[in-house]
Order: sequence, then C-alpha cells, then structure tokens
Amino acid sequence: MDLLNLVDGRWIEGSGAALTDTNPARPGEVVARGRLAAPAEVTAAITAAAGAAPAWAATPHHARAAVLAEAARILDGNAEPWGRELSREEGKTLAEGVAEVRGAARILRFYAAESDRDSGEIYPSPRPGESIQVVRKPVGVAGIITPFNFPIAIPAWKIAPALTYGNTVVWKPSSLVPLLALRLAGALADAGLPAGVLNLVYGEGDTGTAIVDHPGVDAVSFTGSTAVGRAIIARCGELAKPVQTEMGGKNASIVLADADLDHAAAQVVAGAYNSTGQKCTATSRLIVHDGVADELLARVADRAAALRVGDPLEEGVQMGPLVSDAARDRVAAGVREAVGEGARPLAGAEPYTDADRAAGWFAPPTLLDLPGTGLGFWRRELFGPVVGAVRARDAAEAFGLANLSDHGLSAAVFTRDLGVALTAVNGLDVGVLHINSESAGTFPWVPFGGVKGSGHGPKEQGRAARDFYTHTVTVYLGPPA
Repeated sequence: MDLLNLVDGRWIEGSGAALTDTNPARPGEVVARGRLAAPAEVTAAITAAAGAAPAWAATPHHARAAVLAEAARILDGNAEPWGRELSREEGKTLAEGVAEVRGAARILRFYAAESDRDSGEIYPSPRPGESIQVVRKPVGVAGIITPFNFPIAIPAWKIAPALTYGNTVVWKPSSLVPLLALRLAGALADAGLPAGVLNLVYGEGDTGTAIVDHPGVDAVSFTGSTAVGRAIIARCGELAKPVQTEMGGKNASIVLADADLDHAAAQVVAGAYNSTGQKCTATSRLIVHDGVADELLARVADRAAALRVGDPLEEGVQMGPLVSDAARDRVAAGVREAVGEGARPLAGAEPYTDADRAAGWFAPPTLLDLPGTGLGFWRRELFGPVVGAVRARDAAEAFGLANLSDHGLSAAVFTRDLGVALTAVNGLDVGVLHINSESAGTFPWVPFGGVKGSGHGPKEQGRAARDFYTHTVTVYLGPPA
C-alpha cells in the first residue's frame, strides 16, 4: 500500500524521509510504505487550510454535516477490511480494530447531527427593543496532532468537531499508524470535502513543531505524552494560541470490601489488558481493601494468566503486541525496575521466549503486588499491560492513594454502597469516573479529558468540543434609531 499525503485536495508523495509501516506482531512484514512530508509541503498544507477556511465557514452547517454523515457511511461499509489493517499496523485484536472503525463512524455521525442542534443563545436586554445574542464562530485553522493507540478514533473525535463547526484542519498522525490516517482522510475526501479543508501530512516531531509554530494555525489540539504536551502548552502560551492537550493517565481501580469480586476482577482485567494496556484510560494502579485483597488479586492474576496473547488477527486471541520494539523494551524495563524495588509478580513479568512472540513486540499481561507507593512505578506511566496493586484499610485511604498521582484522567470504584460511590465523585481528582465498570471507555456524546497532568484546555468530545473549536461573539441587537 502506498502512503500519500493529502495537501490542498491532492494526494501527493512526500519528499521527506522514507516511511515504512510494519506489523508489530510480525515486524518483518511491511503493511505500507511512503514518504514523510517535507517542510515545504507542511507549509503548503497550512496555506491551503487557511485559503479554504472562509468558504468552509460560510458553508451551511447542514452541508458540512452531510459530508461527515457520508464519511461515516464509508467507514461503516469498510469496517471489516480497515479494522484488519488497523490490527496489522497497531496491534489491537481484530475485534477491537473493527470496533474502533465503527466507533469512528459513530463519532462522525454525532457531529453531523450538530447541524440539528442549537448553535447559540439569546438573552433578554434591559434596554427596550433590544435582544442579546451569543453566536459561535469557527476559530479558523486547527492543527491536530494524534497518537498511535487509537489511529482512527482519536483523529475522528478531533477532526469531526473541527469540521462541523466550520474550521479547516492540518493533521499530523503518528508515523507508527499512517495507513488508518490515510483511510480516514480518504473517507472524508470521498464524501465530498472541498480541497484544502482537511490536509494530512506525515511527519515526526519536527512536523508537529512546524504546525504549532506556524502563524497560519489558529489553534492546536494534541494527544500524546506528558513531556511533549507540556512543551506544546508552553509554546502556545508564548504565541497566545488556543491549545487543547490530552496527556495520558496513571489510572486507579479501587476495589472495596463490599464489591462483587468476580465482577471487579473481570473489569480490572478488561481495563488493564484490552488494547495491550495502550490506552490513556487503562488501569495501571489497583487499590484493594485489605480484607479482600488476597482473594481479589488471586482472581485478577488467574484471569491475566489465562489471556490468550498472540497475533491479533488470529481467532481467539485476546491481547496483541505492543506497537513497537521501543514500547516493548520500555515496559520490560519498568517491570524489572519495580521488581528490583520489591514488587512481587503475581502474573506475567517475564518476557516471552517462544519463537513467534519473542520475534514480535509482545509483553505478557502482568500483575505486581507492590510493597507501597514509593516506587517509581506508582507515578510513571508505562503504557502497557502492567498493573501494580497496593492495599488500603478503608475507602478514605483508598481514595487518598488514588489521588497520589501527577495524573488525573480516569478512575474506577467497585462498591455496592451508594454513599461511598457519591463520596468518590467528590473525593477523586479525575476527569472520568466509572462506578462498577472498567476505567477505560468513553462515548462521543459526553465530555472526555482529565485534570492535573492529564489534560489542559477545554474537554474533548460531546458538545464540550464547541468550547475549543469555536469562539463566541456577543451581539447587542438593538432597533434602528
């Protein structure tokens, strides 16, 4: 498959470095090839987006929505083959890959429906004959930088609101997952998106920097690492440019003494090991009441050890590889460090030695019994299938341990006590809270994002996205003199 950049409505081969997209389950297998965009091509993409912005903003909302709805239809019609491609380039299981493509279609449909919802507000005025209107206008050109772990869903939940609210886009996806980026951009182009409204440029960090720095880019939305996100926040502050970042999490699941332990164990395993733990909302910390800790940890360990790990395209496989050799090595090093500091492995922890998995970027689903919260593991995000567990004497101590983090994205609490659940709502410093379900998972019609080191700027998804992709104009509409 040839990877092409989309600039001003034209599919072009980049003139930058070679780009090779490989299968993390079988690293010798090439999925697609292409070239990165050169600096001149990135500049051309931004210029095209700026040039297309006035006409796209003036296009009736229902016409913009029709493009999104048609692109959603294209995604749904190709969910099986594109889901297979997603699995091959990113490592999710086939079921997860197909579900993600369908999920992206659902996101597009939600934002297409914005054309049927209210688009402003009217307030009374104390002056006779006058009304006060608050109308929303697009910010202009949105620079969008997306990660590898959800190669079509995360781009969809940034690009769809940008487009529906009348913005144009310059998009740099992760170079680890370029094929699904091409599929999403192609679906929108085939759905009738005018030239220049969406521009896709493949690149590395310098391309992202060029997008952030360019005066033709009016706002920046980024999902990725905390270090890069903070650098983008700082730079956008210098430029007085609106910025929205989602920077990961170190998410806790809290299992209290009254919880249904079998249900809790199943949900913890799903939250920790689905998508090979490569979710910003994945469970990576487990806090268990002393009275049920041994039983709960035994159940989680048994379920983790029973997971079938292998080529994600094979039937019955429940967990695929990590996305790259660097990711596998980082996870393995983090586990070794934790064990060296006193963590006790209850499941996993040892690298695979069989030929197939040793040749790919596989890591075992791992559960560590931690001696306390002083380990680096407790604060550092490994972004892999590893959970570290500690014990708490009661709910108050459990909530305090959960808050002992620089991140604040997601948490899960397992309890039958409504009062304790309500206490968690007020007491846990997170942006997303699950009661009796896994820490991962979100729907496109509700806000998504974290607090503390997990997020900055307006929330994503739902109608909250309007706060980033539009600005308001307050109009005092009085009668003629």
